[in-house]
Amino acid sequence: MSASQSESEETNFEQNLENVERSLNALKDRYAQVQQDQQRKAELETQKESAKLKTELREIEQQLEELELNLESRLFSWSGLKEIFWLAVRFGGLGIAIGWSLAFVTLKNPTPNSSSTPSSLSSPK
Repeated sequence: MSASQSESEETNFEQNLENVERSLNALKDRYAQVQQDQQRKAELETQKESAKLKTELREIEQQLEELELNLESRLFSWSGLKEIFWLAVRFGGLGIAIGWSLAFVTLKNPTPNSSSTPSSLSSPK
């Protein structure tokens, strides 16, 4: 082999080696980019699931509020209030009637004075 052919092969080898190194660096860069993209994809999927859960939670809370309103409206209907009103009128009126009767009877027959009670029942002096 001649010296020029050997130098030619050596420069050719160096060029090929540089091409391989550039290809290897490009491949490493691409591999790093793929890893970053996969990590970002996993993060986005987690956020997507979190957003779905938040949406479901809001829907469930809204349904619970509607159910509570429905139950409260059943518990406090006007017919129930009418019944409570008439019970209050009935027993309140009965209480007033009994109170007036007792007052009338008490005022008609007053209790005896303490001076007319027997001395044996009175407190010691």
